[in-house]
Amino acid sequence: MRIVVVAHAEGRMSQSAFGLITAARQIGRSGPVAALVLGRGVAGVAQQIAPYVDQVLVADCEELAQYDPQVWAAAVAQIARERQAHTILVTASRSGREWSARLAVRLDAALLEDVVSVADQQGSLMAERYTCLARVTERIEALSPVVVVSIKPGVFAAAEPMGAAPAEPRTVELVLPPTRVRVTGKLRDATDRIALADAEVVVSGGRGVGDAAGFERLVVGLADPLGAAVGASRAVVDAGWRPYSEQVGQTGKTVQPKVYIAVGISGAVQHLSGMNKSRLIVAINKDADAPIFRVCDFGIVGNVESVVPALIEQIAAARLHPAGA
Repeated sequence: MRIVVVAHAEGRMSQSAFGLITAARQIGRSGPVAALVLGRGVAGVAQQIAPYVDQVLVADCEELAQYDPQVWAAAVAQIARERQAHTILVTASRSGREWSARLAVRLDAALLEDVVSVADQQGSLMAERYTCLARVTERIEALSPVVVVSIKPGVFAAAEPMGAAPAEPRTVELVLPPTRVRVTGKLRDATDRIALADAEVVVSGGRGVGDAAGFERLVVGLADPLGAAVGASRAVVDAGWRPYSEQVGQTGKTVQPKVYIAVGISGAVQHLSGMNKSRLIVAINKDADAPIFRVCDFGIVGNVESVVPALIEQIAAARLHPAGA
């Protein structure tokens, strides 16, 4: 069995779960693909994932109401043993990396961490991940029969429904250790902007926008009327213009939106690896030889200070006078 642990929040699945299912299907190992939903009051999440997998396992109890890495690891370890799972897939989020290592220890399993590809080759699970500040792609092999795999979000395309009747959720009973951590409060970003991982359209900016004010005016100014998420290159984040949560690239987030608009981004290989699977890529840059033009579907060679305001004006005009109105 291959178990996919479903990340979720406030009753909604994370988009990363669909990528995990794709990875589980592509691995090629034996047995069904099962989704595991942990938490409290998670029946709705279980129903959301049911059309995509062979089985849905639900661990719904008070002890799982709040995230605790030791309790999460204990819960998944018990279920993996009972179901004789040989592969457990987890999203390599901050929390996923935290508890997946504990899970591997409990199962005496190999840990393939933060990987960008994974496949079974003649009985061995092989994976690739970035290392040495993302300058090197490392190939690793699991040497144990049970393997825990944490997968970098966004590197696998979202799975499609299986087409058969949705799987019927099955409740599992757990014996869990006492929690050693208590969550006393949570702070969330005061923004209603769509998250990068969930966005169908992403507008990203690089050093070509000039400064923080230029980023706000050009990149955010273009993203707002499009209802798009905002991304940034590493250079922009390092300069302090934008938060790390918006960084796209090997050391940031990997995204696959329907449309990716790169504003003033030259296209270093580290950035391209984080967005080159986008369905449609539009690049705006004054350097006609910029690497970004080698991967884009549509390119505009020009100064972003001239091109982007003209685009924003055209979008506003189209809203005021829609075609056929």
